[in-house]
Amino acid sequence: MKLDPFYLIVDSAAWIERLVPLGVRLVQLRIKNMDEGGLRAEIRKAKTLCARHDCQLIVNDYWRLAIEESCDFVHLGQEDLQAADLPAIRTAGIRLGLSTHDHAELQTAMAARPDYVALGPVYPTILKKMKWAPQGLERVRAWKGAVAPTPLVAIGGLNPERLDGIFEAGADSAAVVTDITLNPDPEARSREWIEKTDPWR
Repeated sequence: MKLDPFYLIVDSAAWIERLVPLGVRLVQLRIKNMDEGGLRAEIRKAKTLCARHDCQLIVNDYWRLAIEESCDFVHLGQEDLQAADLPAIRTAGIRLGLSTHDHAELQTAMAARPDYVALGPVYPTILKKMKWAPQGLERVRAWKGAVAPTPLVAIGGLNPERLDGIFEAGADSAAVVTDITLNPDPEARSREWIEKTDPWR
């Protein structure tokens, strides 16, 4: 499986409506603290928008809703992985991405036979408080050696200036949140990412 090198992560279908038409081909809907009805509506809207623009949608965490809404990709953190019904996810034909931060988590993730593995934070990140120090490019190289041929997603503190180093170290895709969503001009920044990642497609 090949992932698009530009992996956008947003917290609403409104962001998807705003940015995906620019040429985004891979987006994760990552919503925290919303009731089930609201989540279902967001997932449905995101699915419709992504289908219209030939964009791969990944639902974060909510694997039961992903099954019920016939989504085709879900991303789980390590805690969510422990509680998830992996056979049900596989039976539904849903592909699986997993987060990892250290060697123990990598072993756990690979045992679940994921469709991709994410490593982070590669650089310091402001998205959330992390107990892990920045991993750096050497860890990206090591992770790629450990997971290949499974695709590797790098996340944490990424910006267009850091992308060449990430890809040269072996990452298949670069995930981004705040470099775009907190940018004064998210559309222009998204276009920068698209242009910078285009040679890696």
